[in-house]
Amino acid sequence: MRIYGFCSSALWKGGKTKIRRSHVTMSTYSDTIYALSSGVGRAGVAVVRVSGADAGTCLLQLCSLEKLPAARKATLRTVIHPKAKEVVDEALVLYFPQPRSFTGEDVAELHVHGSYAVVKSTLEALSAVDPEQGRRIRPAERGEFTRRAFENGRMDLTEVEGLADLIASETTEQRKQALKQMSGHLRQYYETWREQVKSCLAFAEAVIDFGEDVDESALLEILPTAAQVLAEMKTHLEDGRRGEIVRSGVKLAIIGPPNAGKSSLLNELARRPAAIVSPLAGTTRDVIQVNLDLGG
Repeated sequence: MRIYGFCSSALWKGGKTKIRRSHVTMSTYSDTIYALSSGVGRAGVAVVRVSGADAGTCLLQLCSLEKLPAARKATLRTVIHPKAKEVVDEALVLYFPQPRSFTGEDVAELHVHGSYAVVKSTLEALSAVDPEQGRRIRPAERGEFTRRAFENGRMDLTEVEGLADLIASETTEQRKQALKQMSGHLRQYYETWREQVKSCLAFAEAVIDFGEDVDESALLEILPTAAQVLAEMKTHLEDGRRGEIVRSGVKLAIIGPPNAGKSSLLNELARRPAAIVSPLAGTTRDVIQVNLDLGG
């Protein structure tokens, strides 16, 4: 659990809506997109991802290849700017043909060295690739890879939300909850309820449509199922907002009169001198925020 120490009031984040998986199976996008998929900043390795119909073309032109590398097999290649003919870096190159890729499209990955100069030059080289006629290659918008994965049926919205939570996770419990959601835990609940409600609805509509030939007491047969679904939904909603608390953390305000020991308490919780402690009243005037990880 995360606990925040504030000298102001607590704020709570609202819930999120979850929608079932898209049934789109093939991509309708004509643009090929690219972006840095790993974190921004200096690192040993940076991953540049390309997705779209011209992902293979990007590999062929950047690595001066006559044919695409074997699917899902890392290969060491020299990355060359397609127009300047200048060596950019030595990179591990991977190719994921559709539909067995993150987005459901053809995907290429370049694992280059993670300096600012190398990443910048790699992205510039991608922008210089000549796509097939009528297409274009452009930088990806924020979240566009995941959006394509959803719209191509590779993920549903509960899994997308789980992925976002996993990327933003800071504690062990947040990581565990996000992984559980990414595996389809919530979708299984919702799909089960959906099928049960559809069954009850179909039965009720049949009684209405053929009322003269069916005893209305037959409607009583669906009541146990409907009651069970309602009870399960109530139990799911009445969990004390545990999932939301794990995701967002608990926000606490430490308030009190001057020299009551607020700064000393905050420092004790943080186990470091986060706030100035002084016998003079009013020493701490600014809002002080501390992130704590207590038991995950």
